[in-house]
Amino acid sequence: MPTKSERVKSDRGGAHRAKAPRVRAPLNDLEPSLVSGRTYVTRRRLTYVDAAALLSLMLVLISLIPANLIVPGMTDIGRPGLVVAFVLFCWWLLVRFTRHLVMTGPQPMRWAIFAFLMSAIASYAVAFMRSLTSIEKNGADRVLLFFFMLAGVTLMAADGIPNWFRLRNILNVLVWSAGLVGLIAVFEYVTGIDATTYMQIPGLQAKTPPLGFMERGDAFRVAATTAHYIELAAFLSLALPFAIHQALYGHSKAHRRAGLIFGVLIAAGNAATISRTGIIGIVLTFLALFPVWTWRVRYNMLVTSIGLFLAVGVAGPGLFRTLVRLFADTSQNSSIQARTGRYPMVFRYFAESPWLGRGTGTYVSPQYQVLDNQWLSTLMSNGIIGVAAMLGLYVTGIVLATKAMRRSSSPEVRHLCAALIATQLIAIASAATFDSFGYSTYVMTLGLCLGLCGTVWRLTHPTRTIRTSTTKWFLDRELEQANSLVRS
Repeated sequence: MPTKSERVKSDRGGAHRAKAPRVRAPLNDLEPSLVSGRTYVTRRRLTYVDAAALLSLMLVLISLIPANLIVPGMTDIGRPGLVVAFVLFCWWLLVRFTRHLVMTGPQPMRWAIFAFLMSAIASYAVAFMRSLTSIEKNGADRVLLFFFMLAGVTLMAADGIPNWFRLRNILNVLVWSAGLVGLIAVFEYVTGIDATTYMQIPGLQAKTPPLGFMERGDAFRVAATTAHYIELAAFLSLALPFAIHQALYGHSKAHRRAGLIFGVLIAAGNAATISRTGIIGIVLTFLALFPVWTWRVRYNMLVTSIGLFLAVGVAGPGLFRTLVRLFADTSQNSSIQARTGRYPMVFRYFAESPWLGRGTGTYVSPQYQVLDNQWLSTLMSNGIIGVAAMLGLYVTGIVLATKAMRRSSSPEVRHLCAALIATQLIAIASAATFDSFGYSTYVMTLGLCLGLCGTVWRLTHPTRTIRTSTTKWFLDRELEQANSLVRS
């Protein structure tokens, strides 16, 4: 029983009451979050237009609307999907300048994008220290603005996707969009009809005529809704790992069947481009995913691949022969010889300004030769620093996805991380086969994949305040409510 003096001290109130310890970390994992005494919410409930919704919209617009259709009065970066990408960049930037809305917790992908943008801006400034033609000035402005759009997609994906549920939604949109593009490519190859000529969107205007078809060997190439045949191959290659992932780990039988169907369409559309880039992308996908597959999955993939290969040989003998010839004798290939013949010119320009290059976006293809090699183009335009920053993006994505894969014990998450690693390997290889940063459908999809590498790193992080990274105002409210509960 308490003594009389102890009871008196207790009745005197807070002056003699022991001070409650202040909570310095949230009591819960913020997903779902206890935000008040009688309210239980989960961030799976979509009540506002969040980053995942805008990213999904960007994917649909950038992939399904033909690349030659733009907002009236704008340049080729006036595509509807690119407008949404620029909105994403402005959104992320405004959030960073609004202190209470800043996302808490570290994110290595931010630093990789920051280094990439700083190298591009420095090279841009160097370019204007000399006399530029009007084409070079416009090209520099266009490319720098394009890089901001890439950064917006990457940063919003890395910081703005709140949970696995929203991440799966974005992957579904990517797979279905790419599957529809693959279906358009297959339709064009089978019928010989350019479907994009009939895809007129009210409110948009055609900046250039449709690309059309291109004969190659005993077949012809199609580009579907993209700006070039190689871009279509690279875009579908980036989407293929996620189609395989959905076919294996879809959360319903219908999702798994859809993943299988779209995966076949993506692979078939890739073959219709008749591009080495597409074949290399498929090979790299299998190499990256092979270690996380079970032997049963490996067997099924082998049988499926052989079946598709034979189907192409029976349905399109000309296509089959042309695909085989792409790798038959590379020493006599005119396309490869044209690329290697430009190397002396590249290194002559490089010797004039090795560190920052001749200027971001100042090497304009209509004015100069087409290099068909993004590594050399970056070396010439942005120098050694630019190439290092570009490589840093890919390496950062691979490292973050690898760390996430090692942390997780879930087969689904590990397979998703392996798929993201595959996209970065494809990006590294594709940059050596065409001017990859000149094509918006591919670049925006690549930016999303880079951002998703940061997302899986965050969602698998052992520290809960990083794993459930949220805005500062939400975290402050959590801390304040936790402290009030302790004090009471």
